[in-house]
Amino acid sequence: MNKTKNITIDIEKVVKNKAPKIKVPKFIINYLRRIVHEKEINDFFVKYPGVRNLEFIESAFEFLHVTTKIEGKENLPKGGKYIFAGNHPLGGLDGITTGYLLGKEYEGKIRFFSNDILMNVEAMHEMFIPVNKVGSQSKGHASKMQALYESDNHLLTYPAGMCSRKVNGKITDLEWKKNFISKAIEYERDIVPIYFEGRNSNFFYNLANLRKFFHIKFNIEMMYLVDEMFKQKGRNFTIRIGKPIPWQIFDKSKSHTEWAAWVKNIVYSMA
Repeated sequence: MNKTKNITIDIEKVVKNKAPKIKVPKFIINYLRRIVHEKEINDFFVKYPGVRNLEFIESAFEFLHVTTKIEGKENLPKGGKYIFAGNHPLGGLDGITTGYLLGKEYEGKIRFFSNDILMNVEAMHEMFIPVNKVGSQSKGHASKMQALYESDNHLLTYPAGMCSRKVNGKITDLEWKKNFISKAIEYERDIVPIYFEGRNSNFFYNLANLRKFFHIKFNIEMMYLVDEMFKQKGRNFTIRIGKPIPWQIFDKSKSHTEWAAWVKNIVYSMA
């Protein structure tokens, strides 16, 4: 077991590091501590000291009493290198759950793209790939991406780039970005569609729609994703694996954006 020193989370320190010149009122700090479950998370690190990667995820499942049901496991391909593309209903727990399934199946050879929140989970750094949100990629980032796609690791991606929202009363991903199609073609990786059955609370979706109504650019609802994860305690999730899609299918009869929407429709047809 690869152990590391015990980790603790201190929201007050995080806020001071992010905004050193701003004096944040104590009641706001306390509120942030509550919605990110600072005490519960620190209790987790005390109970499971030094766990990493797949072992970390197993411990998180035990801590949250989360279980999974897998359908279509026979569709998981053997040999080759693949891009696993799925819907993103939860914004965190769905990613580590699917990553765990694939990691166990492929002897840890799975890497997945991560948002800023998950990148703070140091115990899983080896499995995460930071999403570069800067328009023009640095040479360093581009070379890392090339090495990643050329590696033997399978890749797990959520092409929507953010977790699902409620649109016209239906929980669904927003537009799937085309990058995973372009990379599948460039690096000759077949795509395996994955559907994850789950949803966040009505509070989360209502807050997201309220923010959009008032044209607020700051993604307020993302602050509540840890709270949403703790609301999933005791849940059983169903993950469905679809049949691999050969990269050769993605020809010039459609644009890459249209192919991305096509794969998205395949994923949601598995609901």
